[in-house]
Amino acid sequence: MRIIGIDFGERRIGVAAADDRMRIAVPLTTIDAAGDPVEAIVRIATQERADELVIGLPLSLTGAEGPQAQRVREAVAALEARLTIPIRLQDERLTTRQATLSAPPRKKKSVSRAKAGAPTRDAAAAAILLQAYIDSQSARGGYE
Repeated sequence: MRIIGIDFGERRIGVAAADDRMRIAVPLTTIDAAGDPVEAIVRIATQERADELVIGLPLSLTGAEGPQAQRVREAVAALEARLTIPIRLQDERLTTRQATLSAPPRKKKSVSRAKAGAPTRDAAAAAILLQAYIDSQSARGGYE
């Protein structure tokens, strides 16, 4: 089974994939959020032969949905119209922050270096949310 994790951001969308044994999620790539991200996700899902998509739902710390969560839900609806695989939503609170904190420290932070690390951070955030999903399924007896 192949699961792809998607972390929507305002500028970039992180993409991660689970290993073949469904134990570890690894960063895969990023997609530019400008343009048609749904088409890009469909392309990646097809290329990766995805059996399932896990998409991060950005909730506030209180669990409320804001404008970004609504955009994600709209993208999910568009993906469901184009794909026949299951699409699951996963709470993604603080995944980007976790990815930022787990990144190796930099000696000197410049604007260009900070931006250069962003694609890796976005894909890492997707891996964090996908790993949370895999772990929750394993705890329930799935994927083992």
